[in-house]
Amino acid sequence: MTQSVTLLFGVHAHQPVGNFPAVIDDAHVRSYGMFLRVMERYPEFRFSVHFSGWLLDVLFERFPDDMARLTAMTRRGQVEWFGSGDCEPVLAAIPHRDRITQIATLSDKIERRFGMRPAGAWLTERVWESSVVPALVETGIRYVAVDDYHFLCAGEDGARLDSFYTTEEDGRCLDLFPISEAARYRLPFSPAAEAVRWLEDLARAGHRASIYFDDIEKFGIWPETYEWVFEKGWLTQFVEGVLGSRLIRTDTFAGYHARETTRGIVYLPTTSYIEMNEWTLPAPRAAAYHALIDAEKAAGRFEAHKPFLRGGIWRNFMSRYPEANWMHKRMLDASRRLAMLPPEQYDAAMQEHLHRAQANDAYWHGLFGGLYLPHLRRAVWNNLLALEARLGAVAPAPTFERVDVDHDGHFEIALRNSELQAFVRDDGDAALVEFSSLALTHNFGDTLRAYAEAYHAKMEPTPKTHTEQQAGGIASAHDRVAFLHAILPEDAAPDIRPRGIFLDCLSRADGTLQAIDAYRSGNVPGSWVASSEGWRIEKTYRLEDGTLSVDFRADGDGLPALIETELNLALPSCDGYGGRYVLADGSIPGGFGQELDLDGLQEITLDDSELRGALRIRAGQPVRFKARPHRTVSQSEAGFEKIMQAVCITLVWSPASGIDQRIALRVVPAS
Repeated sequence: MTQSVTLLFGVHAHQPVGNFPAVIDDAHVRSYGMFLRVMERYPEFRFSVHFSGWLLDVLFERFPDDMARLTAMTRRGQVEWFGSGDCEPVLAAIPHRDRITQIATLSDKIERRFGMRPAGAWLTERVWESSVVPALVETGIRYVAVDDYHFLCAGEDGARLDSFYTTEEDGRCLDLFPISEAARYRLPFSPAAEAVRWLEDLARAGHRASIYFDDIEKFGIWPETYEWVFEKGWLTQFVEGVLGSRLIRTDTFAGYHARETTRGIVYLPTTSYIEMNEWTLPAPRAAAYHALIDAEKAAGRFEAHKPFLRGGIWRNFMSRYPEANWMHKRMLDASRRLAMLPPEQYDAAMQEHLHRAQANDAYWHGLFGGLYLPHLRRAVWNNLLALEARLGAVAPAPTFERVDVDHDGHFEIALRNSELQAFVRDDGDAALVEFSSLALTHNFGDTLRAYAEAYHAKMEPTPKTHTEQQAGGIASAHDRVAFLHAILPEDAAPDIRPRGIFLDCLSRADGTLQAIDAYRSGNVPGSWVASSEGWRIEKTYRLEDGTLSVDFRADGDGLPALIETELNLALPSCDGYGGRYVLADGSIPGGFGQELDLDGLQEITLDDSELRGALRIRAGQPVRFKARPHRTVSQSEAGFEKIMQAVCITLVWSPASGIDQRIALRVVPAS
C-alpha cells in the first residue's frame, strides 16, 4: 500500500524596516489578509508561519481583525509559529550577543501575542553559516529550514532530502529541514491540480515529506499572482486538492519533528539559495557564472553539476558595495559601544534602534531593490544615528579619531561634536564618506554610486517583455524582464569615482577636468594637501556646533582656471515634491529632481519637508552652482527602474591669487 507524503507548508512574511506604509498596506490587502482568510476556512490544513517582528507590530496596529484571525488559528492548532531575529537580520552578519537578543525578542513577542514559543526558526535569506547554531540553540530553537541546495552542496543524496537532519557546532545540536526547490518553483506558479498530482507522485515514490517554506508575497504581490492565487482561486483549489487526496497529509513542522527521527548528521557549507549565490558576485564574475550555468543546462548536465556551481556567499555584498560595508561596520561599532555600557546606563530603546539598524534588506541587492532603495538605507541610518545620539549622551565617542572603520586599507578621520559627525577618507580624494546630523538622525552622505550590474545585459534598445512560465500557469518574478522606466544604455554607465562629499577637480582653460586624487594628510588635524608642478592646494575640515566648514587655500603660478568641488548629498525627498532649492532672497529656482546652473551664488538652502530640517550651503566667495539628480538603474521583481540616490552639486570658483574659499554646510532643524 502506498504511504502518504506529509506536506510541511510554511510561509514567510516580511517587510523591510522603514518601508512605506502604503506598501505594507498593499501587501496586507493583496497577500497577507487574503491568505489568512482563505486558510481560516480549512482548519484541518496545518501550516507554519513566520512574520518578522517589526512587521508583526505594524500589522497588529493597522489590521487587528486579521491578527485576531491568525491568533485563533494558532490557538486551535492549525498554525505553528517560526521565530528568527526580530528585525530580520542576517544572523551570520551580526555579533553573537545580538543574535541572542534578536531571536529572544521575537520569541517573547510571539509567545505574548499567540501563546506559543517557537521551536523552529526562519533563517533570513536562508543564509547558512555554522556559527549561528549556538545562538539558535541557546534561545530554545530546535530546528530551522534551509534549502535542499545547501544539502546538495554538502554531498547529500537529493533523493533522501525528504526529512530533517541534525548538525552541531561546538557540541550544540540543531535539526535542519531541507526546503524543496522543486516545490518553491511550483507553488503557486503551476496549476493547482498539477501541483497536487506532483505531491501525490512523491507519495507513490515513497517520500516521507515535501518541505515548502517560502515568501508569502508570492501569494498575491508578485506580478500576476493576485489574480492567479485569489481571483482565479489557485489557493482554494490547492488546499482543497490537498485535503481531498488520500496520499497527502498536512502537518506543522513541530508535529512532524515530534514523531519522526533524524536522518543523521550533516555539516552544511556556508551558502544561501542558488540565486543569491549569483547575485553576490561582481558583474563580470556573475556574467561568467551565469554563462556557465546556461551552458550546463544546454548540455543537460545542470542538475547533476549544480552542487558544484556554488557562486559567492552573502558576505560578498560587503566586498561588492562599499556603501553596504560602511553601514555594516558602523553598525558593528555601535553594537560594541552598546555592549560596553554599564547596566545603569542602558535602556531598551537603545537595543531597539540597534535591532532595526541590523535589518538585512538595505545591506544587499539581487532581484529585489534592497541596497538600491534610499528609504531602506535611510531607515538603517535613522536608527543607527538615534542609537549613537543616546550613546553620546552617556559615553561620548572621541571628537577626533583616526581609524580604518571599514577595513578597506584606508584610514578615516572622524570629526564629532554633539550635533554632527563627519568621516573623511584618507584615500587620495580626502572626501567625506559620511556627514551625519544626530539631531535629524540623517546621513547626508548616504548615497550609492552607479555600478555595473550583470543584469544590465538584459536591457535592450527596444524593451521587450520575456517570461518563462509553467505550462498553463504563470511566470515567477525570477524569469521576467520588464521595464518600469524608459532606460537608455548611458543611464546604466558606472561611476569612475566614488560618490563622496567634497570631491575636487581642477578645470583647465580648455575645459578638461583633472581629478585631485592625491591628497595627503596635512600638518593640521583635519587638513589635506595636494600639489603638483606650480601649484598647491590645502583643504581643512572643521566642525562647529551645527556647521561643517571646509577651507580651501590655493597657491602657485601653475594653478588652472578653475577649481571644482562636488557634493553628493542624500535627502529624503530626492525628486519628490518635498525637496526644493531656496535662494537667500526666498525664491525657489527648482526642485531636487531638476538641473540648475546659477552663477555668482553665495548661499542656497536645500529644503526637504521629510527631513524635519534643511541643509544650507554658504560660500565665502561667489561660486557657480550646478546641480543635477544622480540616478542609478536597478532591477526589482517588477522590472528595471531608475532611482534618484542624491543631488549632485558642483561648486566652481576661480583660485585667484590670495583669495581663499570657505564652503560651509549648516544643518538647520525645522523651527
